[in-house]
Amino acid sequence: MNIVYLNGEFLPKERAQVSVEDRGFLLSDGIYEVTPAYRGEFFCLDQHLNRLRCGLNALRIEYDPEELIEVHQKLLDINNLTDSEVAIVYLQITRGVAERVHYFPPADTIPTVYAFAKQFQRPSIESWLKGFRAVTVPDRRWSRVDIKSISLLPNVMAAQAAVDAGVDDALLVKNGIALEGAQNNIFVVKGGVLVTHPASQEILHGITRSVVIKIAHSLGIPIQERPIQVEELETVDELFFSGTTTEVRPTVALDGKPVGCGEVGTVSKAIYAAFRKKIGQPIDQDL
Repeated sequence: MNIVYLNGEFLPKERAQVSVEDRGFLLSDGIYEVTPAYRGEFFCLDQHLNRLRCGLNALRIEYDPEELIEVHQKLLDINNLTDSEVAIVYLQITRGVAERVHYFPPADTIPTVYAFAKQFQRPSIESWLKGFRAVTVPDRRWSRVDIKSISLLPNVMAAQAAVDAGVDDALLVKNGIALEGAQNNIFVVKGGVLVTHPASQEILHGITRSVVIKIAHSLGIPIQERPIQVEELETVDELFFSGTTTEVRPTVALDGKPVGCGEVGTVSKAIYAAFRKKIGQPIDQDL
């Protein structure tokens, strides 16, 4: 039985009910987080909760997420996920139940807090070494992408464009700049230098993104945080996406054309190997 958390209570998912007047349902008025756990150990939970706090403050939702640390662990325990190679906890907080108006409801409105845990299956190393494919898609999101809002319709449409094209990822482009994926950040390798878009309001400040940057520094890989022109994508040596459920995913074809030599590159391999070691799940073969 799948047990979820809703407003202070752990209960079977089938019994969890949210009001039709919840502002998350009516107005997408809320934020979310997704945190991975490897063999029962949460990875960067503090960073995820700090980003959650920033989002709550930006949206002026009054809620202290400190108690949710225990909730995360209990969701793993109660759903028998502590031995899973990879599991995730999804957390969503909305402004709560109130009359549908576009401005904020009364200050005493209680936020709705919902969370669930599930097992996550990463691709096999054989699939990873074959690489993945992506398409470019216009970025139609709002101007505060750094807030992890539950208003994800543009991301949904972009992800569906990837599905329609028979590929794995959508790379969002705006004003001639390759920003990030529909649900992850991007990195390119050009002339031995790792490049990613700066952590501005135009991208989500990915937790895995920050981990990849630290790994690159530790490996002595030069890194630049700067805008990536769309035209540059035709001449990069490597491209990969990073994210909580993406981890490090190399792209070998973009818009039907090979990226670099059309194979997973050495920088992507080195960073993925170091990432797997960092989470305590080293790869048991040479990449």
